[in-house]
Amino acid sequence: MIEDRLLILRFKRGSKDALQRIYEKYLGFLVTLAAALLNDVNTAEDIVHDFFVMFAQSAERLRLDGSLKSYLATCVANRARDEMRARRRQSVGPDEALSNQSESRGPELAAVCGEELQQMAEAMAQLPYEQREVMILHLQGGMKFTQIASFESVSVNTIRSRYRYGLNKLRSMLNTEVKR
Repeated sequence: MIEDRLLILRFKRGSKDALQRIYEKYLGFLVTLAAALLNDVNTAEDIVHDFFVMFAQSAERLRLDGSLKSYLATCVANRARDEMRARRRQSVGPDEALSNQSESRGPELAAVCGEELQQMAEAMAQLPYEQREVMILHLQGGMKFTQIASFESVSVNTIRSRYRYGLNKLRSMLNTEVKR
């Protein structure tokens, strides 16, 4: 996109206005992406804000040949992945994990999301992380399977399989929910 290329050029030359425009333009998208990956809106907001602090300090070193949106999505997804690894290392018990998960949704998200979206979010949260990540990066992040494969350092066929298995599991879970 031409606007993004101009923003990057201005940003690399030190324009605070360009950084602010990038932030305003992509904040909602990146928080949504991180929240979908982590199933935790508060942590997603923290990750995105931390990323933008780092991004603001990297203007001189930034080398961007492709899409700004894909670059930002990849960086935030990496940070979300790091957060998931950190959570696994803490090895929280299953009862505690369910408690934390329901608290992180809060009444704001329940009010904003309809029942169907909430069911979808719950079903997505039950997918293995690798499948959920591929689905979110493709569907919400707008990334192509080849980009995701490069990002994850696996083959395109592996990414397609993860996507297909994730879709099949979602269908199965949501169909079971509908029959209840």
